[in-house]
Amino acid sequence: MPNNPSELKASGLKATLPRLKILEIFQNTSVRHLSAEDVYKQLLSDNLDVGLATVYRVLTQFEQAGLLQRNHFETGKAVFELNEGSHHDHLVCLDCGKVEEFFDAEIEKRQLKIAQEHGFEIADHALALYGHCKNCRRTKK
Repeated sequence: MPNNPSELKASGLKATLPRLKILEIFQNTSVRHLSAEDVYKQLLSDNLDVGLATVYRVLTQFEQAGLLQRNHFETGKAVFELNEGSHHDHLVCLDCGKVEEFFDAEIEKRQLKIAQEHGFEIADHALALYGHCKNCRRTKK
């Protein structure tokens, strides 16, 4: 994952201030899944004058360059995460939109077995489980 201007250039992108700052946000946040609006708000809180249209454009460029992955969950908005090359699945809260990652070897084996039983060879897959997170369930009580 690029973390300096020369590595960003190696991905085929010029190292502009908006690109560097947006990449820095993804690399330094504890929240792994961010929408364009989340990134924009972070830039504003850092007193950076970058428009929302620029944020969308940079996120799309990063996705096309393979730096970010875009996910469309049932929450109605796209979220982005760093493309670190390892497979994982997602738990998505239908109330607050929180996304958590998980990996389960048994689920992966079962998916392969089901595909083989049906004569399929899996090229890629995405699993998202939708429900209500602990915090949202607690506030509903």
